[in-house]
Amino acid sequence: MSSTSSAATTLLADLGGTNVRFALADPSLASPLLLDSVKRYRVSNFPSMADTIRQYFADTGLSASRAVIAAAGRIVDGETVKVTNNPWLVSAHGLQAELGLTSVRLVNDFAAQGMAVPLLRHDQLQAVGPQKLPNTGEHHAQTFVVMGPGTGLGVAGLLLRDGRWTVLETEGGHAGFAAHTAEDVEILHRLNARFGRVSNERMICGNGLVNLYLALADIEGLPAEEFTPEDITARAVEGSDKLCVRTVETLAGIFGSVAGDLVLSLGGWDGVFLTGGVLPILLPWLQHGGFRERFEAKGRFRETMQQVPTVAMMHPEPGLLGAAAIAVLESGHSLLPTALA
Repeated sequence: MSSTSSAATTLLADLGGTNVRFALADPSLASPLLLDSVKRYRVSNFPSMADTIRQYFADTGLSASRAVIAAAGRIVDGETVKVTNNPWLVSAHGLQAELGLTSVRLVNDFAAQGMAVPLLRHDQLQAVGPQKLPNTGEHHAQTFVVMGPGTGLGVAGLLLRDGRWTVLETEGGHAGFAAHTAEDVEILHRLNARFGRVSNERMICGNGLVNLYLALADIEGLPAEEFTPEDITARAVEGSDKLCVRTVETLAGIFGSVAGDLVLSLGGWDGVFLTGGVLPILLPWLQHGGFRERFEAKGRFRETMQQVPTVAMMHPEPGLLGAAAIAVLESGHSLLPTALA
C-alpha cells in the first residue's frame, strides 16, 4: 500500500446498488488515484456506509481526512443520497461527523464517471467506429456525453469552458424511449404493457437484456427461457442461441439511437464516452453491429453525427478515477488532461 500521509490523501468511494469500492487519492500527483488502495465490499454485508468505511480503514491500515463519494442516485442539495437498489441513505454531514472527517463531498456516480475523462490516457480508450479519438482539452470549449449501462443507464454531460472542467449531472437514463424502427415499435408496445411508461433504462442495462429477450421472443412467437443477463450474453457469444444473438444485437442498435439522441440533446459534438459495468460484454457487438449506424441515423444531422467519435473507457475503475479528479479540484490543484499523452 502507498505510504502517503493521511493529511495529503482523500478517501474515494464508488457506491452502487450491490457493491461499494474504496480507494485513496493523492491530489498532488499527476495520476492521483492510488490503484493499490482499491478494495470492494458488498453493500448487503454492512448496515451503513460509515461501518463499511471503518472496515476499509481497518483492513488496509489506511486513513484520510477528506472524502469524495460517488453514488448511484440523485444527490439532494449536495447533502444526501438514497442509492437506487440499495438500502443505505447517505448523508454528507452525517458521515463527516460520525467519522471525524474534515469534509465529505457527495456526487452522482456518473458525474464522477464524467470527471474521469480528462485523466484518461489514449491507451485507456478504445474507439467504437472509424473516427479518431477525441483530444480532451484541445479547444477552449468542448462538450462531451458520458453514458453507459450497468445496473441502470447512467448519463452525464462533461463541459470544458476556458480551461475549467464541469460536469452536468442528469438522470437521462430515465428519459422516455423513442422508437425509431418498426421493430422498436413492437418492442415498445410489449414493454408498455408490462411497465406502463418505458424509459431508455428498461433496455440499456443488464436487466434490459432480459426485457428485450422476452419482447423479441413474443414478437417471433417463440418460447422464452428464464435466462439471466449472463445467460443471454454467454449464448450470444457462443452463437448457440439465435434469439440471444438477436437480443444483444438489438440492444446495441437501440444503444446507438439513444447515444445519438443525447448528442443532439446536450450538444455533445466533441464525442461520446461509453462506460458502465455491462460495457465490456457489449463492446464487440457495438464495434460490429448496428450501434454506429443508428447513432448516425439522425435525418438532417446524419453528416454531422458521422463526425462525432464514440469511445469506450477501458480504465478498470472509472468511477474512482473521476472521484480522484474531483478531489484534485477540491484541493485547489489544476486538472490537466492526460489523454494527449
